[in-house]
Amino acid sequence: MPVISIDGSEEVFPCDGGDSLLRAGLRAGIGLPYECGTGSCGTCKFTLLSGAVEDLWPDAPGLNERDRRKQRKLACQSRPTGDCHIKMRIDAACVPHITPRRQGVKLVKSAPLTHDMHEFYFKSDLPAEFLPGQYALLRLPGVSGLRAYSMANLANESGDWNFYIKNMPGGAGSRILFAGGLPPGGDIELDGPYGLAYLRPSPRDIVCIAGGSGLSPMISIARAVAADAGYAARRLHFFHGGRQPRDICGEEILADLPDFSDRMRYHASISEPDPASRGWTGALGMVHEQVAPTLANPLADYEFYFAGPPAMAEAVQRMLMIDHKVPFEQLHFDRFF
Repeated sequence: MPVISIDGSEEVFPCDGGDSLLRAGLRAGIGLPYECGTGSCGTCKFTLLSGAVEDLWPDAPGLNERDRRKQRKLACQSRPTGDCHIKMRIDAACVPHITPRRQGVKLVKSAPLTHDMHEFYFKSDLPAEFLPGQYALLRLPGVSGLRAYSMANLANESGDWNFYIKNMPGGAGSRILFAGGLPPGGDIELDGPYGLAYLRPSPRDIVCIAGGSGLSPMISIARAVAADAGYAARRLHFFHGGRQPRDICGEEILADLPDFSDRMRYHASISEPDPASRGWTGALGMVHEQVAPTLANPLADYEFYFAGPPAMAEAVQRMLMIDHKVPFEQLHFDRFF
């Protein structure tokens, strides 16, 4: 089994044949920086000083041409073929609170949430262990590489893993999940949990901002806030954005939570109204544009969690940090592309 050492540190960890360098390091409890875990964000870049790795996705968008000229690689897309010595930053904030593990799960059923988003219910023999807001990597049949999906439910002893997944046109994962490539009863591998945008203790009220299937981790966070007595004094504002009314859901899910009417508020907006939108009584415009006019206090008084398409996530971050001077430490999100 290959052994990986990190330049300038005493950290050494093994990497078995089924793991990427990143996942092996996290399983060993080492704080390797990452966000998406699937080759898109570029956070897990490293330099290979000695040894050799197999590039699982040579054209991964997380590397630009300058990175490739400098022989940088992505830890999430590198599988060591022998002992390696690497140069990579270590971040204590990235040490997993729950050690990710590979396990088999079975698809139980799926149910529609909107015209193009379903909730998929999986079951494992082991307890489902994760923090609210985290994601797992699924190995789908006939799909090259892993697909990252965020859990919508809470950790549980019964092994339930629920995901809100959007049917993306042309998406390989969508083709399998929505076109019957994985029927109920089908078995796949799940690897997790991963992600750093999990719910954290804070004295501040909480704001969740969701676009598309970014609804999934935000619902998990809202459920945790409702279930944990430690958050009983915190209020939660939940913003959900879509293009048209048919893209909007979530209020009915939140309304079933304890104390919803007392300390939670749901705010929906659509960005592309058309004749079919007649009768829409919610806000119009991009979801991030609704936050400041809606909230009573300065935005720096809140703790923010957000998930959605890249353009939305970038707009939210820019709005919060530049326009409203919200400290970066109060922003929690994982970048996906």
